[in-house]
Amino acid sequence: MSHYLTKLLSTASTISLLLSWPGLANAEDYYRKTLGYRVEPETDPPSYVRNLSKTQFEQFRDVEWLDVGLEHRTRYEYRENDYRPTPTGNNSSTDFRPDPDNLWLLRTRAYLGVHDILDPLRFAVEFQDSRSYNGLYERNVSDVNEFELIQGYAELYFKDLLGHNRPLSIRAGRQHLELLDRRLIGNNQFRNTTNNFEGFRVRFGKKQNDWDLDTFAFQPIERLKYDFDRPDEDTWIYGGVLSLKQWSDYITIQPYFIGRKQNGDPTNPVSANRKPDLDIYAPGLRVYGLIGESGFDFDADINKQFGRSGVIDKKTGLQVMQQHDALAYSLELGYTFDLSWKPRASLYYGYGTGDKNSSDSANQRFDSFYGFNQPWSRNDYFSWDNIITPKARIEFTPYKDVRVDAGYNAFLLQSETDGWNRANLKDKSGKSGSFLGHEFDVRMRHKLNPYVDWSLSYARFEPGSFTRSFNDPVDGPFTDRASNFFFFEVSLNAFGDGKPSYKK
Repeated sequence: MSHYLTKLLSTASTISLLLSWPGLANAEDYYRKTLGYRVEPETDPPSYVRNLSKTQFEQFRDVEWLDVGLEHRTRYEYRENDYRPTPTGNNSSTDFRPDPDNLWLLRTRAYLGVHDILDPLRFAVEFQDSRSYNGLYERNVSDVNEFELIQGYAELYFKDLLGHNRPLSIRAGRQHLELLDRRLIGNNQFRNTTNNFEGFRVRFGKKQNDWDLDTFAFQPIERLKYDFDRPDEDTWIYGGVLSLKQWSDYITIQPYFIGRKQNGDPTNPVSANRKPDLDIYAPGLRVYGLIGESGFDFDADINKQFGRSGVIDKKTGLQVMQQHDALAYSLELGYTFDLSWKPRASLYYGYGTGDKNSSDSANQRFDSFYGFNQPWSRNDYFSWDNIITPKARIEFTPYKDVRVDAGYNAFLLQSETDGWNRANLKDKSGKSGSFLGHEFDVRMRHKLNPYVDWSLSYARFEPGSFTRSFNDPVDGPFTDRASNFFFFEVSLNAFGDGKPSYKK
């Protein structure tokens, strides 16, 4: 652990010194949000958290050093002909249920954060309770994680160490994390449970500065449904994101690097506990912004992966090391019309390589790490691996506090001899083709009042030739039939929207 932290601090310090020349440090707010669809990272602290001085409790209007949050979300999901095998808990499509699934998901989160009053020492804790009811399938860790500490960290925060209002922040402990466009590391806000990590995060500057460097070295947390979660001590993810925002009214530039190292256990006597060695390096570049005042916006990301990954032979139990060589890129172009409804139309193209031959010494399947999958598919059917997907989408605000979006997506395999992992479908011969299918989705969100938000959505996935070729007319899954997904959810925030009715 100390090796990773020392290496991280050394690299980050060198870069920060190069950037912190006189004239660069100032207090202006350079941060601009992306207009890309569902790729804006979650805020820190989380978006449901409020500063106590800005809540409905007027008696606490001077308590600016305390952040609080208490939120409950209830979601009803209706899924008909769900292609995902993972709800069974054993990753086997043979447990397909022909009846529609009517699932109730409940999530409660609570947050407490202390800052400023004890500086440079700060700390935060966050608890989450995630439960599911009435499902056809075995409960799994995507839905259930009962009463769990998802954040608990201490922070040293030096406000002006790198210049006026340009801080140095060092955090240690359990944290969740969202970076870049959330496609590689995200906390999966839509899902009932949360990705989180344990380790160190060192940040040079903050997002409002004209540049900042966000570095980390973490062990991912293994979620346990009914027991206290634990870190995966065999795995480290590490890296950094440099954000250059000097020209943020037009473009934000984010060169980055992410690595993942797994010390495998290929000879474990318990076959279910065997894991291969892994050492992947993933440099990339993301850029987003506006094209002048034309109304057009863009968000692009490219990532190249290399390294080595192990494969455990099921017959011999021996590990074979493969060369990892993968590529992915993502491009969204949008246009916002100058109309009262603020409509934005966008076109998107996503690409991620798949493995060409499972029997050779190379693996070309892109590793999506701990990414957020909702930007890919409302059904949650796809991630950034072995995929080619063009999309078209429209977003608009017909009334105050009402937001609507709808989209059409087509999905193809990048490699016909590799599989569709989230549906557990694969044809090594490649004779089933590449067309997975296409999806239509629509969603409406409404802020009812400062304490209540609700939303509903419908998505329909029509199978393509590849998917239809796996149809089992007797036992299922019935992959020649469409998949329907509907949800309705209500979120309650005990501290409102952070806009108090009283005047300070």
